[in-house]
Amino acid sequence: MAKRFTKPTINWVEFEKRVPPEQKAKFLAFKAKADVYLRRVQANPPEPPKIDWDMYQKIVPVSGLVDNFKTAYQQLKIPYPADCLSTKVDEQWKTLEPEIKKYCDEMQKDIDVAKKELNRLNALPKVEDITLEMYYDLYPNDALDPINRPTMWPHTPEEQLDYKPPEKKVEDQKKK
Repeated sequence: MAKRFTKPTINWVEFEKRVPPEQKAKFLAFKAKADVYLRRVQANPPEPPKIDWDMYQKIVPVSGLVDNFKTAYQQLKIPYPADCLSTKVDEQWKTLEPEIKKYCDEMQKDIDVAKKELNRLNALPKVEDITLEMYYDLYPNDALDPINRPTMWPHTPEEQLDYKPPEKKVEDQKKK
């Protein structure tokens, strides 16, 4: 007979934590289908019901018919496929684990950098409260500096006297 599972092998709580919020409805529908299937499987007994062959011997008038059915039923073996892939999956998992760990470590470094940048941005004053002087103190290279670097209105690079289009810069570099 097939192996009967007594406990679920899926940790639904951990699974749900990893589901993005926009896919929560699909996840819940999937879990509901899985639960219905599990209940249907568990509603059936693990072994098929026993057949009372003696009762059928008394009822069926054709001699030997019940014996034929009984021998055919006892010889019936439903083949269940052998589990030959679990070892391959385990081997693949063992080879992938270092790569996964390396990737997670790299992503954790990126997360740490992003958190530092986020903390730095959260520490800045609100955009509504910042003045031009504060902006100049925070970002001296990006702020307008009319004394050391005067610019023409609207203060975009394209409107300045010494502006060269990117194509022109590339041509000038090729000539050198």
